[in-house]
Amino acid sequence: MFGGRTKCLFLAKNYLCSHRSPFRCHLQLRNFRVAVIGASGGIGQPLSLLMMKDHRIKDLRLHDVQGVKGVAADLSHVSAPASVRGMQGPEEIEKAVECCDVVVITAGLARKPGMTREQLFEVNGNIVMATVTAIAKKSPGAMVVIVTNPVNAIVPMAAEVLKQHKVYDPKRLFGVTTLDCVRAERFIGDYLKISPTKVKIPVIGGHAGTTILPIMSQCQPPLNASQECIESMIKRIQNGGEEIIKAKEGKGSATLSMAFAAHRFVDVLLKGLKGEKTPLECAYVESNVTEACFFATPLSFNKNGIAKNHGLPCLDKSEKEALKSAVKQLQQSIELGINHVKCKK
Repeated sequence: MFGGRTKCLFLAKNYLCSHRSPFRCHLQLRNFRVAVIGASGGIGQPLSLLMMKDHRIKDLRLHDVQGVKGVAADLSHVSAPASVRGMQGPEEIEKAVECCDVVVITAGLARKPGMTREQLFEVNGNIVMATVTAIAKKSPGAMVVIVTNPVNAIVPMAAEVLKQHKVYDPKRLFGVTTLDCVRAERFIGDYLKISPTKVKIPVIGGHAGTTILPIMSQCQPPLNASQECIESMIKRIQNGGEEIIKAKEGKGSATLSMAFAAHRFVDVLLKGLKGEKTPLECAYVESNVTEACFFATPLSFNKNGIAKNHGLPCLDKSEKEALKSAVKQLQQSIELGINHVKCKK
Protein backbone atom coordinates (compact mmCIF):
# COMPACT_ATOMS: atom_id res chain seq x y z
CA MET A 1 0.00 0.00 0.00
CA PHE A 2 2.84 2.40 0.88
CA GLY A 3 6.31 2.96 -0.49
CA GLY A 4 9.13 2.89 2.09
CA ARG A 5 9.50 6.65 2.73
CA THR A 6 5.76 7.34 2.43
CA LYS A 7 5.02 4.60 4.95
CA CYS A 8 7.57 6.01 7.43
CA LEU A 9 6.07 9.48 7.18
CA PHE A 10 2.56 8.08 7.62
CA LEU A 11 3.55 6.04 10.69
CA ALA A 12 5.50 8.94 12.20
CA LYS A 13 2.51 11.25 11.82
CA ASN A 14 0.16 8.76 13.45
CA TYR A 15 2.62 8.03 16.25
CA LEU A 16 2.91 11.71 17.13
CA CYS A 17 -0.84 12.24 17.10
CA SER A 18 -1.76 9.08 19.01
CA HIS A 19 0.83 9.76 21.69
CA ARG A 20 -0.23 13.39 22.12
CA SER A 21 3.27 14.70 21.63
CA PRO A 22 3.90 18.20 23.00
CA PHE A 23 5.27 19.01 19.56
CA ARG A 24 3.05 20.03 16.66
CA CYS A 25 1.40 17.01 15.08
CA HIS A 26 1.70 18.21 11.49
CA LEU A 27 4.51 17.13 9.22
CA GLN A 28 6.82 19.89 8.07
CA LEU A 29 6.13 18.89 4.47
CA ARG A 30 2.49 19.85 4.85
CA ASN A 31 0.67 23.07 5.46
CA PHE A 32 -1.26 23.80 8.61
CA ARG A 33 -4.33 22.45 10.32
CA VAL A 34 -6.42 25.22 11.84
CA ALA A 35 -9.61 24.95 13.90
CA VAL A 36 -12.13 27.74 14.48
CA ILE A 37 -14.24 27.11 17.57
CA GLY A 38 -17.50 29.05 17.49
CA ALA A 39 -17.47 28.99 13.70
CA SER A 40 -21.18 29.57 13.15
CA GLY A 41 -21.22 32.79 15.19
CA GLY A 42 -20.98 36.41 14.16
CA ILE A 43 -17.17 36.40 14.36
CA GLY A 44 -16.62 32.77 13.43
CA GLN A 45 -18.32 32.88 10.04
CA PRO A 46 -16.45 35.82 8.49
CA LEU A 47 -13.22 34.66 10.13
CA SER A 48 -13.63 31.20 8.60
CA LEU A 49 -14.20 32.76 5.17
CA LEU A 50 -11.01 34.81 5.52
CA MET A 51 -9.13 31.68 6.61
CA MET A 52 -10.22 29.87 3.44
CA LYS A 53 -8.13 32.33 1.40
CA ASP A 54 -4.90 31.45 3.23
CA HIS A 55 -2.74 29.17 1.06
CA ARG A 56 -0.85 27.96 4.15
CA ILE A 57 -3.97 26.32 5.61
CA LYS A 58 -4.50 22.79 4.31
CA ASP A 59 -7.21 21.64 6.74
CA LEU A 60 -9.79 24.06 8.17
CA ARG A 61 -11.99 22.59 10.89
CA LEU A 62 -15.10 24.39 12.06
CA HIS A 63 -16.85 23.67 15.35
CA ASP A 64 -19.87 25.05 17.13
CA VAL A 65 -22.81 23.86 19.21
CA GLN A 66 -25.22 24.26 16.29
CA GLY A 67 -25.48 25.48 12.69
CA VAL A 68 -21.88 24.70 11.79
CA LYS A 69 -22.65 21.97 9.23
CA GLY A 70 -24.31 24.57 7.02
CA VAL A 71 -21.39 26.97 7.37
CA ALA A 72 -18.95 24.22 6.40
CA ALA A 73 -21.10 23.23 3.42
CA ASP A 74 -21.26 26.85 2.27
CA LEU A 75 -17.48 27.29 2.54
CA SER A 76 -16.87 23.98 0.77
CA HIS A 77 -18.12 25.66 -2.43
CA VAL A 78 -15.38 28.31 -2.27
CA SER A 79 -12.60 27.83 -4.85
CA ALA A 80 -9.77 27.65 -2.33
CA PRO A 81 -7.22 24.89 -1.68
CA ALA A 82 -8.10 24.25 1.98
CA SER A 83 -10.37 21.36 2.88
CA VAL A 84 -13.15 22.31 5.29
CA ARG A 85 -15.10 20.18 7.75
CA GLY A 86 -17.84 21.01 10.20
CA MET A 87 -18.08 19.35 13.61
CA GLN A 88 -20.92 19.97 16.02
CA GLY A 89 -21.69 19.67 19.70
CA PRO A 90 -19.58 18.87 22.78
CA GLU A 91 -19.09 15.27 21.64
CA GLU A 92 -17.05 16.46 18.62
CA ILE A 93 -14.90 19.17 20.20
CA GLU A 94 -11.93 16.84 20.73
CA LYS A 95 -12.14 15.63 17.14
CA ALA A 96 -12.20 19.24 15.94
CA VAL A 97 -8.97 20.23 17.71
CA GLU A 98 -7.04 16.97 17.40
CA CYS A 99 -3.52 17.44 15.98
CA CYS A 100 -4.17 21.08 15.04
CA ASP A 101 -1.37 23.58 14.67
CA VAL A 102 -3.59 26.56 15.56
CA VAL A 103 -6.91 26.67 17.41
CA VAL A 104 -8.83 29.96 17.31
CA ILE A 105 -11.51 30.25 20.00
CA THR A 106 -14.36 32.64 19.20
CA ALA A 107 -17.10 30.66 20.99
CA GLY A 108 -19.26 32.34 23.59
CA LEU A 109 -21.85 35.02 24.07
CA ALA A 110 -21.38 38.55 22.81
CA ARG A 111 -21.61 41.30 25.38
CA LYS A 112 -25.05 42.88 25.56
CA PRO A 113 -25.98 46.44 26.59
CA GLY A 114 -25.51 46.92 30.34
CA MET A 115 -23.63 43.64 30.79
CA THR A 116 -20.37 43.89 32.73
CA ARG A 117 -17.36 41.91 31.60
CA GLU A 118 -17.48 40.02 34.90
CA GLN A 119 -21.01 38.84 34.07
CA LEU A 120 -19.82 37.88 30.60
CA PHE A 121 -16.96 35.91 32.12
CA GLU A 122 -19.34 33.77 34.18
CA VAL A 123 -20.84 32.47 30.94
CA ASN A 124 -17.88 32.44 28.56
CA GLY A 125 -15.34 31.19 31.07
CA ASN A 126 -16.92 27.73 31.19
CA ILE A 127 -17.24 27.57 27.40
CA VAL A 128 -13.57 28.34 26.84
CA MET A 129 -12.49 26.05 29.68
CA ALA A 130 -14.12 23.07 27.95
CA THR A 131 -12.37 23.91 24.67
CA VAL A 132 -8.95 24.38 26.27
CA THR A 133 -9.34 21.08 28.12
CA ALA A 134 -9.96 19.36 24.77
CA ILE A 135 -6.86 21.06 23.32
CA ALA A 136 -4.76 19.91 26.28
CA LYS A 137 -5.85 16.32 25.66
CA LYS A 138 -5.78 16.15 21.87
CA SER A 139 -3.50 18.92 20.62
CA PRO A 140 -1.15 19.98 23.43
CA GLY A 141 1.33 21.62 21.07
CA ALA A 142 -1.20 23.86 19.32
CA MET A 143 -1.05 27.62 19.25
CA VAL A 144 -4.12 28.68 21.25
CA VAL A 145 -5.60 31.97 20.03
CA ILE A 146 -8.36 33.39 22.22
CA VAL A 147 -10.82 35.90 20.81
CA THR A 148 -13.64 35.22 23.29
CA ASN A 149 -14.24 38.04 25.77
CA PRO A 150 -13.38 39.05 28.39
CA VAL A 151 -9.86 38.37 27.14
CA ASN A 152 -8.24 39.92 30.23
CA ALA A 153 -9.62 37.12 32.43
CA ILE A 154 -10.13 34.29 29.90
CA VAL A 155 -6.46 34.02 28.88
CA PRO A 156 -5.11 33.59 32.46
CA MET A 157 -7.90 31.06 33.04
CA ALA A 158 -6.83 29.12 29.94
CA ALA A 159 -3.22 29.14 31.18
CA GLU A 160 -4.32 27.54 34.45
CA VAL A 161 -6.23 24.81 32.62
CA LEU A 162 -3.16 24.00 30.50
CA LYS A 163 -0.97 23.97 33.62
CA GLN A 164 -3.30 21.47 35.27
CA HIS A 165 -2.75 19.16 32.29
CA LYS A 166 1.01 19.85 32.37
CA VAL A 167 1.11 21.11 28.78
CA TYR A 168 1.33 24.87 29.30
CA ASP A 169 3.79 26.77 27.13
CA PRO A 170 3.53 30.57 27.52
CA LYS A 171 4.91 31.03 24.01
CA ARG A 172 1.81 29.33 22.56
CA LEU A 173 -1.10 31.07 24.30
CA PHE A 174 -2.43 34.40 22.99
CA GLY A 175 -5.27 36.78 23.69
CA VAL A 176 -6.16 38.71 20.54
CA THR A 177 -6.00 42.46 21.12
CA THR A 178 -5.40 43.26 17.45
CA LEU A 179 -8.80 44.93 17.13
CA ASP A 180 -7.55 47.75 19.36
CA CYS A 181 -4.59 48.22 17.02
CA VAL A 182 -6.87 48.09 13.97
CA ARG A 183 -9.17 50.74 15.45
CA ALA A 184 -6.25 52.98 16.37
CA GLU A 185 -4.83 52.73 12.85
CA ARG A 186 -8.22 53.48 11.30
CA PHE A 187 -9.13 56.43 13.51
CA ILE A 188 -5.68 58.01 13.26
CA GLY A 189 -5.55 57.40 9.51
CA ASP A 190 -8.93 59.10 9.09
CA TYR A 191 -7.73 62.07 11.16
CA LEU A 192 -4.48 62.39 9.20
CA LYS A 193 -6.29 61.71 5.90
CA ILE A 194 -3.98 58.83 5.03
CA SER A 195 -4.48 55.10 4.58
CA PRO A 196 -4.72 53.22 7.91
CA THR A 197 -2.11 50.79 6.52
CA LYS A 198 0.44 53.60 6.74
CA VAL A 199 -0.17 54.10 10.49
CA LYS A 200 2.01 52.28 13.02
CA ILE A 201 1.11 52.56 16.69
CA PRO A 202 1.62 50.16 19.62
CA VAL A 203 -1.52 49.46 21.66
CA ILE A 204 -0.51 47.76 24.89
CA GLY A 205 -2.14 46.59 28.12
CA GLY A 206 -5.38 44.63 27.96
CA HIS A 207 -8.52 44.39 25.89
CA ALA A 208 -11.16 46.27 27.87
CA GLY A 209 -11.84 49.94 28.58
CA THR A 210 -8.94 51.83 30.14
CA THR A 211 -6.70 48.76 30.14
CA ILE A 212 -6.37 49.49 26.40
CA LEU A 213 -3.40 51.85 26.07
CA PRO A 214 -2.75 53.35 22.63
CA ILE A 215 0.75 54.83 22.88
CA MET A 216 0.11 57.98 20.92
CA SER A 217 3.58 59.37 21.65
CA GLN A 218 5.05 56.57 19.49
CA CYS A 219 2.62 56.90 16.58
CA GLN A 220 4.15 56.93 13.12
CA PRO A 221 3.61 59.20 11.34
CA PRO A 222 3.47 61.54 14.34
CA LEU A 223 0.00 62.60 15.42
CA ASN A 224 0.30 66.36 15.61
CA ALA A 225 -2.96 67.15 17.37
CA SER A 226 -4.11 68.99 20.47
CA GLN A 227 -4.11 67.14 23.79
CA GLU A 228 -7.89 67.35 23.82
CA CYS A 229 -8.06 65.68 20.41
CA ILE A 230 -5.62 62.95 21.45
CA GLU A 231 -7.55 62.21 24.63
CA SER A 232 -10.80 62.04 22.69
CA MET A 233 -9.27 59.60 20.21
CA ILE A 234 -7.92 57.41 23.02
CA LYS A 235 -11.38 57.22 24.58
CA ARG A 236 -12.90 56.28 21.24
CA ILE A 237 -10.39 53.46 20.81
CA GLN A 238 -11.04 52.26 24.36
CA ASN A 239 -14.81 52.36 23.92
CA GLY A 240 -14.95 51.12 20.34
CA GLY A 241 -16.98 48.08 21.34
CA GLU A 242 -19.67 50.21 22.96
CA GLU A 243 -19.84 52.35 19.84
CA ILE A 244 -20.67 49.30 17.72
CA ILE A 245 -23.18 47.86 20.21
CA LYS A 246 -25.00 51.19 20.17
CA ALA A 247 -24.90 51.41 16.36
CA LYS A 248 -26.36 47.89 16.16
CA GLU A 249 -29.10 48.95 18.60
CA GLY A 250 -28.08 46.33 21.12
CA LYS A 251 -28.56 43.48 18.66
CA GLY A 252 -24.90 42.71 18.13
CA SER A 253 -21.32 43.62 18.91
CA ALA A 254 -18.08 43.94 16.93
CA THR A 255 -18.06 40.93 14.62
CA LEU A 256 -16.76 41.88 11.17
CA SER A 257 -13.99 44.13 12.49
CA MET A 258 -13.09 41.47 15.08
CA ALA A 259 -12.92 38.79 12.39
CA PHE A 260 -10.65 41.07 10.33
CA ALA A 261 -8.39 41.64 13.34
CA ALA A 262 -8.28 37.96 14.36
CA HIS A 263 -7.37 36.95 10.82
CA ARG A 264 -4.58 39.52 10.77
CA PHE A 265 -3.15 38.05 13.96
CA VAL A 266 -3.41 34.44 12.76
CA ASP A 267 -1.81 35.43 9.45
CA VAL A 268 1.26 36.77 11.30
CA LEU A 269 1.32 33.69 13.54
CA LEU A 270 1.29 31.36 10.51
CA LYS A 271 4.13 33.32 8.92
CA GLY A 272 6.15 32.67 12.07
CA LEU A 273 5.27 28.98 12.05
CA LYS A 274 6.47 28.81 8.45
CA GLY A 275 9.80 30.32 9.50
CA GLU A 276 9.16 33.61 7.73
CA LYS A 277 10.12 36.97 9.22
CA THR A 278 7.06 38.53 10.86
CA PRO A 279 5.96 42.10 11.48
CA LEU A 280 5.39 43.06 15.10
CA GLU A 281 1.89 42.39 16.38
CA CYS A 282 0.54 43.06 19.86
CA ALA A 283 -1.15 40.29 21.86
CA TYR A 284 -2.11 39.60 25.47
CA VAL A 285 0.34 37.00 26.79
CA GLU A 286 2.13 35.90 29.92
CA SER A 287 4.56 38.70 30.64
CA ASN A 288 7.05 40.12 33.11
CA VAL A 289 7.25 43.63 31.67
CA THR A 290 4.85 45.01 34.31
CA GLU A 291 3.43 43.84 37.64
CA ALA A 292 0.50 42.30 35.74
CA CYS A 293 1.55 38.74 34.82
CA PHE A 294 -0.43 38.95 31.57
CA PHE A 295 -0.01 42.00 29.39
CA ALA A 296 -0.18 42.96 25.71
CA THR A 297 2.97 44.29 24.08
CA PRO A 298 4.51 44.05 20.58
CA LEU A 299 5.65 40.50 19.74
CA SER A 300 7.50 38.77 16.94
CA PHE A 301 6.95 35.09 16.09
CA ASN A 302 8.73 31.94 14.97
CA LYS A 303 8.12 28.18 14.73
CA ASN A 304 7.74 27.94 18.50
CA GLY A 305 5.20 30.76 18.85
CA ILE A 306 6.59 33.90 20.46
CA ALA A 307 10.12 34.60 19.24
CA LYS A 308 10.56 37.79 21.25
CA ASN A 309 8.50 40.01 23.51
CA HIS A 310 9.62 43.51 22.60
CA GLY A 311 8.41 44.95 25.90
CA LEU A 312 7.15 48.41 26.67
CA PRO A 313 7.60 51.17 24.12
CA CYS A 314 8.80 54.55 25.36
CA LEU A 315 6.01 56.27 27.31
CA ASP A 316 5.36 59.91 28.04
CA LYS A 317 4.25 61.13 31.47
CA SER A 318 0.50 60.74 30.91
CA GLU A 319 1.00 57.26 29.39
CA LYS A 320 3.00 56.17 32.44
CA GLU A 321 0.12 57.24 34.70
CA ALA A 322 -2.39 55.41 32.53
CA LEU A 323 -0.18 52.31 32.69
CA LYS A 324 -0.31 52.24 36.50
CA SER A 325 -4.11 52.29 36.45
CA ALA A 326 -4.30 49.63 33.73
CA VAL A 327 -1.99 47.26 35.62
CA LYS A 328 -4.21 47.41 38.73
CA GLN A 329 -7.31 46.59 36.67
CA LEU A 330 -5.52 43.79 34.86
CA GLN A 331 -4.38 42.22 38.12
CA GLN A 332 -8.02 41.98 39.23
CA SER A 333 -9.07 40.35 35.93
CA ILE A 334 -6.16 37.92 36.05
CA GLU A 335 -7.09 36.89 39.59
CA LEU A 336 -10.70 36.37 38.47
CA GLY A 337 -9.59 34.01 35.72
CA ILE A 338 -7.16 32.02 37.85
CA ASN A 339 -9.61 31.63 40.73
CA HIS A 340 -12.31 30.39 38.36
CA VAL A 341 -10.18 27.33 37.58
CA LYS A 342 -9.14 26.74 41.19
CA CYS A 343 -12.78 26.78 42.27
CA LYS A 344 -13.56 24.06 39.70
CA LYS A 345 -11.05 21.61 41.22
